Amino acid sequence: MLEIIDTHCHIDNAKFKEDRQEVLNHCQKLGVTRIVTPAVNRSGWNHLLSLCDSTKGLYPALGLHPMFCNDHSHNDINELETYLDKHKVIAIGEIGLDYYIKGFDKEDQAYYFEKQLGLAEKFQLPVILHVRKAHDPVIQLLRRFNLCGGIVHAYSGSKEQAEQYIKMDFKLGFGGVLTYPQSTRIHRLAKELPLSSIVLETDAPDMPVMDHKGERNSPEYIIDSLNALAQIREMAIENIAEITTLNAQDIFGEMKQVILHD
Repeated sequence: MLEIIDTHCHIDNAKFKEDRQEVLNHCQKLGVTRIVTPAVNRSGWNHLLSLCDSTKGLYPALGLHPMFCNDHSHNDINELETYLDKHKVIAIGEIGLDYYIKGFDKEDQAYYFEKQLGLAEKFQLPVILHVRKAHDPVIQLLRRFNLCGGIVHAYSGSKEQAEQYIKMDFKLGFGGVLTYPQSTRIHRLAKELPLSSIVLETDAPDMPVMDHKGERNSPEYIIDSLNALAQIREMAIENIAEITTLNAQDIFGEMKQVILHD
């Protein structure tokens, strides 16, 4: 039986409201037994925590997403610190910088990102990074903190930038993009980077795999990405599943403990 960890899935999203448990039950049958669920804004933390508390195999990460800066307030940083004190979470995320979409204040993004990196350092939690068109400034900021690593979600930077992340104990997340034949640059990265630094993810309900293009993405479809990565690496599916699962466990120590002792 395969054991697969989806290291990035917004299963708390309202798009799963009607059939969330059905989706999770199917995931269990497929071997997708652990799902990391990152937050995007303060208003969703309570629902996310409640869902993870009541559902086996879901692990919460709390954070303030850079694309939701207009929803954040500076007091949310204080609130985040309080929540980290009170609740058991697996990481701080989803956090980072996004320079892809115009109109987002870079200084505002940097403020929330730096403050959250400070909390990651204080609580010694890994971080789940959202980075678009901003890998160099993100790497520069990461170097200012004593962090315990994390995951660069939906990795799309260069091989050289990937190597810098890897030196800082980060893993690189790959998902549905692997299933598209035209994604040659991502295929090349997935083939050339050390397999020990790769984890699988879906970003559901976003970033669907090719066979479900235009539909709601689902953690069930991580199997498609697993198959694609196995084909790209010319390895057995079972080996890819085992290694990427171990990689995720290396980042999320709490998850490792639970997996080993369930």
